[in-house]
Amino acid sequence: MSQIKSRDTLPEKIARKFLSGLNYSYRLHDKKLPGKPDIVIKEGKKVIFINGCFWHQHKGCKRRAMPKTNRSYWKNKLRRNVEKQGEDIKKLKRLGWKVKIIWECEAKKPGKLTKRLKNFL
Repeated sequence: MSQIKSRDTLPEKIARKFLSGLNYSYRLHDKKLPGKPDIVIKEGKKVIFINGCFWHQHKGCKRRAMPKTNRSYWKNKLRRNVEKQGEDIKKLKRLGWKVKIIWECEAKKPGKLTKRLKNFL
């Protein structure tokens, strides 16, 4: 697990390349905002979270599978990840930010990902 990155993941790089292609300026991992969103677009007050399907328990995704060992630890850990992000999203919305979640499995289909990003922007 120590080799799993939280920044500069493949889905994040794909989204950033798309945004750069459209000449959007953005910031990465802004610590001043709740939850440190992966991508922050100040014009239009929009943030993008790029979630790993396992770490944020993407419903209906095969990558969501619970580990077979130490289940109680993982169940609590993953549940808390989901709860924390939900709280962060509520805070962001109260501050007037628009929030988009991009899932890791969506990055495997670049056409679908770019369509979702275009609709959001």
